[in-house]
Amino acid sequence: MAPALSGTLGASSVAALRPCAGRRAPSAATSVAPRGSGVARCARGLRWEAHRSRGRSLRVRCDAAVAEKPAGEEAAGEQFEYQAEVSRLMDLIVHSLYSHKEVFLRELVSNASDALDKLRFLGVTDSSLLADGGELEIRIKPDPDAGTITITDTGVGMTKDELKDCLGTIAQSGTSKFLKALKENKDLGADNGLIGQFGVGFYSAFLVAEKIVVSTKSPKSDKQYVWEAVADSSSYIIKEETDPEKMLTRGTQITLFLRSDDKYEFADPSRIQGLVKNYSQFVSFPIYTWQEKSRTVEVEEDEEPKEGEEATEGEKKKKKKTVTEKYWDWELANETKPIWMRNPKEIENTEYNEFYKKTFNEFLDPLAHTHFTTEGEVEFRSVLYVPGMAPLSNEEIMNPKTKNIRLYVKRVFISDDFDGELVHYLSMLINSTIHRLRWNELLILACILQFPRYLSFVKGVVDSNDLPLNVSREILQESRIVRIMRKRLVRKTFDMIEEIAEKEDKEDYKKFWESFGKFIKLGCIEDTGNHKRLAPLLRFHSSKNEGDTISLDQYVESMPESQKAIYYIATDSLQSAKTAPFLEKLVQKDIEVLYLIEPIDEVAIQNLQTYKEKKFVDISKEDLELGDEEEETKETKQEFTLLCDWVKQQLGDKVAKVQISKRLSSSPCVLVSGKFGWSANMERLMKAQTLGDTSSLEFMRGRRIFEINPDHPIIKDLSAACKNEPDSTEAKRAVELLYEAALISSGYTPESPAELGGKIYEMMAIALGGRWGRSDMEETETSMSEASAESDSSEGTVTEVIEPSEVRPESDPWRD
Repeated sequence: MAPALSGTLGASSVAALRPCAGRRAPSAATSVAPRGSGVARCARGLRWEAHRSRGRSLRVRCDAAVAEKPAGEEAAGEQFEYQAEVSRLMDLIVHSLYSHKEVFLRELVSNASDALDKLRFLGVTDSSLLADGGELEIRIKPDPDAGTITITDTGVGMTKDELKDCLGTIAQSGTSKFLKALKENKDLGADNGLIGQFGVGFYSAFLVAEKIVVSTKSPKSDKQYVWEAVADSSSYIIKEETDPEKMLTRGTQITLFLRSDDKYEFADPSRIQGLVKNYSQFVSFPIYTWQEKSRTVEVEEDEEPKEGEEATEGEKKKKKKTVTEKYWDWELANETKPIWMRNPKEIENTEYNEFYKKTFNEFLDPLAHTHFTTEGEVEFRSVLYVPGMAPLSNEEIMNPKTKNIRLYVKRVFISDDFDGELVHYLSMLINSTIHRLRWNELLILACILQFPRYLSFVKGVVDSNDLPLNVSREILQESRIVRIMRKRLVRKTFDMIEEIAEKEDKEDYKKFWESFGKFIKLGCIEDTGNHKRLAPLLRFHSSKNEGDTISLDQYVESMPESQKAIYYIATDSLQSAKTAPFLEKLVQKDIEVLYLIEPIDEVAIQNLQTYKEKKFVDISKEDLELGDEEEETKETKQEFTLLCDWVKQQLGDKVAKVQISKRLSSSPCVLVSGKFGWSANMERLMKAQTLGDTSSLEFMRGRRIFEINPDHPIIKDLSAACKNEPDSTEAKRAVELLYEAALISSGYTPESPAELGGKIYEMMAIALGGRWGRSDMEETETSMSEASAESDSSEGTVTEVIEPSEVRPESDPWRD
């Protein structure tokens, strides 16, 4: 029995197999299995067996039965060639391989570059090939009126046989043949870095063109030939050029007659200029495009005579006038040179900065750059930059599809959006059977192609000569190579950032941290494998450095030997961190505390867990160990055990327990969270989430422990109250108010702010009543005046007229 061929087919593919399973072959040995058995036999001994899985897919197994024959006897058989509908095949190739119409220009320019490269290479041994034909260049001329694009190169050109071989045969690559010949003849040298090796790039022109005319002249032939083809046709025409005005000295001229719905876009000269700058900016040969320009010229015109003056024709005065005129001329489109191809030792910083500004349309110089070449299993060149400022839009900060890393293969732009291209490629595989890649390989690609999100601010170019691309040059095919590239790019990026941090001038890293500090903190959350490189880059304010930030290395170096942990507190602002009651005892003991004042800080630190074998400890949580606490005496415990129980009884389920605090020195109390729950800061952040789950708040909210300071006067008064008058209403109200105040000072949000305000007003009225000597009579008059005012307003307002007095006192100065 021959090896079996098996695979999973969709419904449409299975439907195509059913006629074979039900067709009766002329051979006597062919039989049809009964219905429901899932087994059928076709002609020539093919046995199909179908097994339906739980899903909609059907697994089909084909066993080719070969009869055993005596040794030396061969099986007789007929050989047939595959038949294909050329127009349908062309449509599949063009519209399935390419996701964007605009790539046609990249493909045609790449082919022109290959033709120039071939001519230059062959001209080394045969200088006559370069004798007539001018400079090696590419010219692109769009014609909006005619709806055409003409691409001309002065390359090697093609003969009639080469036209039939390269353009007349689908997926036949002249470049691939040329490279094969080079490798076979070792004396000629190695790979010359040619671009196209698949033989289908030329047909991408049918994405936008309804007709293509190729006129070509090879220096090996005296004749010039024209190749013509129309879209959706299965034939083409080759004829000899006889028009003297269309004769070429050497090279190829491709004229695209654009479709009616594409000519307005792609016949625009500015659009063509932009596509060349985007895809082919770094091609090694000059590319000229036909552009409209303007210039100022001086023209002479007759000066009009003044009123009352008559001038003869010979005596008319001439005056000069400056006007702006428009004209068309060739413009160099790829003036920026690929700086990564040069030796880094020969490049000045100003050249790196200019390249960065032109390539990424920036106006500020970058903070740093790195230029490196990687050799070995994967060879590529790269230049990476740290921008001078953060993106202005918040959407660009964490956008996974930022187009900051531009991938080139042999100086031709391939992509800056791997995710988008991958989605297109997956959809293409669903609807096409041209490519055969396993789905698990595609899922691996989806995970590793993208540059890490927390380094998405880094900009740069990556160029390789041997990346394994698919036919459309838009998808990388080997996940292992991409993984290696990604790892090395990340490593070089860290080296570049560390150089900024180690500079003597700290202003550069201060600018970097203000702009991109959030990205580094995000890396602590997302990239556990690089914690050792990310943690030294972090910067925080601290209790000893409130005005400036410090690194974790500086914190550890200043720690006393007895300190075993790195202490931090997470709040919503620097001022809140400075005045938090959790700091009191640590400040007294001269222990430095880090201030985490940004929302992402606490999550980043929790993901780090340790730094140089020192654990991170949140001072707002229970079981805080400072290392040198003295054990409390039994008398003190017994003295305050009654108070703790009484306070717990008053507060009920609001707190898990009440205990004596080890972290307070001046505040009467504080509310700390449990060891395994959310802190007050995290609880505040989770409540503010737009899509947060309110049901998880109660589950994740840590238990609250009410800690009291036994040395504070308020606590001493409450201790006396619980012993002498435990049922006092004022004492119970004081405990409630103390708890509400501890909620706010500890960073929590009170459940009823209005109720808390009422309690404060009530306590203020009790405390301030009669303090400044206000008498009872004043209080009575005030109440009476308020009552009379209310009665007057209820009865209505009556206007009283007062007559002037006729009796004048003696002191009146106006008295007679």
